Amino acid sequence: MSSHRFNRILLAVDDTPCTVKAIDYAKDLVREFRSSIALVTVVPPTSPANYGADPLLGQQPIVVPEVSEIQQESAQRFLESVAVHFEGAQEVFLFNKVGHVRDEILSTATEWTADLIVMGSNGRTGFEHFISGSVSESVIRKANCPVLVIPGKCE
Repeated sequence: MSSHRFNRILLAVDDTPCTVKAIDYAKDLVREFRSSIALVTVVPPTSPANYGADPLLGQQPIVVPEVSEIQQESAQRFLESVAVHFEGAQEVFLFNKVGHVRDEILSTATEWTADLIVMGSNGRTGFEHFISGSVSESVIRKANCPVLVIPGKCE
Protein backbone atom coordinates (compact mmCIF):
# COMPACT_ATOMS: atom_id res chain seq x y z
CA MET A 1 0.00 0.00 0.00
CA SER A 2 1.18 3.50 -0.76
CA SER A 3 2.47 5.82 1.94
CA HIS A 4 -0.22 8.31 0.93
CA ARG A 5 -3.20 8.26 3.23
CA PHE A 6 -6.40 10.12 2.58
CA ASN A 7 -7.45 11.33 6.02
CA ARG A 8 -9.64 14.17 4.79
CA ILE A 9 -11.78 13.48 1.73
CA LEU A 10 -13.85 16.25 0.16
CA LEU A 11 -16.83 15.01 -1.83
CA ALA A 12 -18.44 17.51 -4.19
CA VAL A 13 -22.11 16.67 -4.65
CA ASP A 14 -25.07 17.98 -6.59
CA ASP A 15 -28.46 16.60 -7.52
CA THR A 16 -27.34 14.78 -10.69
CA PRO A 17 -27.15 10.99 -11.19
CA CYS A 18 -23.33 11.31 -11.39
CA THR A 19 -23.27 12.15 -7.71
CA VAL A 20 -24.63 8.71 -6.84
CA LYS A 21 -21.57 7.07 -8.39
CA ALA A 22 -19.22 9.52 -6.66
CA ILE A 23 -20.91 8.81 -3.30
CA ASP A 24 -20.35 5.08 -3.77
CA TYR A 25 -16.64 5.61 -4.47
CA ALA A 26 -16.28 7.98 -1.54
CA LYS A 27 -17.98 5.51 0.82
CA ASP A 28 -15.43 2.86 -0.14
CA LEU A 29 -12.53 5.28 0.34
CA VAL A 30 -13.79 6.45 3.73
CA ARG A 31 -14.20 2.86 4.86
CA GLU A 32 -10.75 1.84 3.52
CA PHE A 33 -8.82 4.77 5.01
CA ARG A 34 -11.09 5.44 8.03
CA SER A 35 -11.21 9.06 6.90
CA SER A 36 -13.11 12.18 7.75
CA ILE A 37 -15.33 13.40 4.94
CA ALA A 38 -16.62 16.80 3.97
CA LEU A 39 -19.57 17.14 1.65
CA VAL A 40 -19.78 20.32 -0.37
CA THR A 41 -22.55 21.51 -2.61
CA VAL A 42 -22.62 24.84 -4.40
CA VAL A 43 -25.69 26.88 -5.26
CA PRO A 44 -25.06 29.42 -8.03
CA PRO A 45 -25.96 32.98 -7.03
CA THR A 46 -29.57 33.88 -7.70
CA SER A 47 -29.91 35.82 -10.94
CA PRO A 48 -31.90 39.03 -10.90
CA ALA A 49 -35.39 38.63 -12.34
CA ASN A 50 -36.51 40.98 -15.07
CA TYR A 51 -40.14 40.33 -14.24
CA GLY A 52 -41.86 43.65 -13.74
CA ALA A 53 -38.71 45.67 -14.46
CA ASP A 54 -38.63 47.94 -17.47
CA PRO A 55 -35.13 49.14 -18.35
CA LEU A 56 -36.61 51.91 -20.53
CA LEU A 57 -38.15 53.41 -17.41
CA GLY A 58 -34.92 52.98 -15.45
CA GLN A 59 -36.24 50.07 -13.41
CA GLN A 60 -33.59 47.59 -12.35
CA PRO A 61 -34.00 43.81 -12.25
CA ILE A 62 -34.67 42.60 -8.74
CA VAL A 63 -33.29 39.73 -6.68
CA VAL A 64 -35.93 37.91 -4.70
CA PRO A 65 -34.20 36.89 -1.44
CA GLU A 66 -36.77 34.18 -0.78
CA VAL A 67 -35.61 32.28 -3.90
CA SER A 68 -32.03 32.21 -2.65
CA GLU A 69 -33.18 31.15 0.81
CA ILE A 70 -35.28 28.30 -0.60
CA GLN A 71 -32.33 27.11 -2.70
CA GLN A 72 -30.03 27.16 0.34
CA GLU A 73 -32.52 25.25 2.49
CA SER A 74 -33.01 22.66 -0.23
CA ALA A 75 -29.24 22.26 -0.64
CA GLN A 76 -28.86 21.80 3.13
CA ARG A 77 -31.52 19.08 3.20
CA PHE A 78 -29.75 17.38 0.28
CA LEU A 79 -26.40 17.48 2.10
CA GLU A 80 -27.98 16.02 5.22
CA SER A 81 -29.56 13.20 3.17
CA VAL A 82 -26.16 12.34 1.68
CA ALA A 83 -24.38 12.56 5.05
CA VAL A 84 -26.28 9.55 6.42
CA HIS A 85 -24.35 7.34 3.96
CA PHE A 86 -21.12 8.11 5.86
CA GLU A 87 -21.94 7.03 9.39
CA GLY A 88 -18.66 5.06 9.56
CA ALA A 89 -16.52 8.13 8.88
CA GLN A 90 -14.30 9.65 11.57
CA GLU A 91 -16.18 12.95 11.15
CA VAL A 92 -18.67 14.31 8.62
CA PHE A 93 -18.62 17.99 7.68
CA LEU A 94 -21.23 19.78 5.55
CA PHE A 95 -20.45 22.83 3.43
CA ASN A 96 -23.36 24.58 1.74
CA LYS A 97 -21.83 27.29 -0.46
CA VAL A 98 -23.11 29.99 -2.79
CA GLY A 99 -20.97 31.04 -5.73
CA HIS A 100 -19.08 29.71 -8.73
CA VAL A 101 -18.93 25.92 -8.46
CA ARG A 102 -15.24 25.45 -9.27
CA ASP A 103 -14.09 28.29 -7.03
CA GLU A 104 -16.15 27.14 -4.06
CA ILE A 105 -14.97 23.52 -4.36
CA LEU A 106 -11.35 24.66 -4.52
CA SER A 107 -11.64 27.13 -1.66
CA THR A 108 -13.39 24.55 0.53
CA ALA A 109 -10.66 22.00 -0.25
CA THR A 110 -7.99 24.52 0.73
CA GLU A 111 -9.72 25.82 3.86
CA TRP A 112 -10.58 22.33 5.08
CA THR A 113 -7.13 21.01 4.02
CA ALA A 114 -8.50 18.11 2.00
CA ASP A 115 -6.16 15.27 1.06
CA LEU A 116 -8.40 14.19 -1.83
CA ILE A 117 -11.30 15.66 -3.80
CA VAL A 118 -13.88 13.21 -5.17
CA MET A 119 -16.42 14.37 -7.74
CA GLY A 120 -18.53 13.06 -10.58
CA SER A 121 -18.35 14.11 -14.19
CA ASN A 122 -21.49 14.44 -16.27
CA GLY A 123 -19.62 13.39 -19.41
CA ARG A 124 -20.40 16.39 -21.56
CA THR A 125 -18.70 16.27 -24.94
CA GLY A 126 -18.58 18.25 -28.15
CA PHE A 127 -20.44 21.53 -28.38
CA GLU A 128 -22.06 21.17 -24.95
CA HIS A 129 -18.59 20.81 -23.37
CA PHE A 130 -17.29 23.75 -25.40
CA ILE A 131 -20.12 26.01 -24.25
CA SER A 132 -20.34 25.07 -20.59
CA GLY A 133 -16.86 23.70 -19.94
CA SER A 134 -16.15 21.08 -17.36
CA VAL A 135 -16.13 21.78 -13.65
CA SER A 136 -14.10 18.64 -12.99
CA GLU A 137 -11.45 19.67 -15.55
CA SER A 138 -11.07 23.09 -14.02
CA VAL A 139 -10.88 21.64 -10.49
CA ILE A 140 -8.16 19.23 -11.60
CA ARG A 141 -6.13 22.07 -13.08
CA LYS A 142 -6.26 24.25 -9.96
CA ALA A 143 -6.43 21.80 -7.05
CA ASN A 144 -3.64 21.52 -4.47
CA CYS A 145 -4.44 17.86 -3.79
CA PRO A 146 -5.32 14.79 -5.89
CA VAL A 147 -8.73 14.78 -7.56
CA LEU A 148 -10.66 11.59 -8.25
CA VAL A 149 -13.20 12.14 -11.03
CA ILE A 150 -15.82 9.45 -11.48
CA PRO A 151 -16.31 9.58 -15.26
CA GLY A 152 -18.97 8.88 -17.76
CA LYS A 153 -22.47 9.57 -18.75
CA CYS A 154 -24.48 9.07 -15.61
CA GLU A 155 -27.96 8.33 -16.82
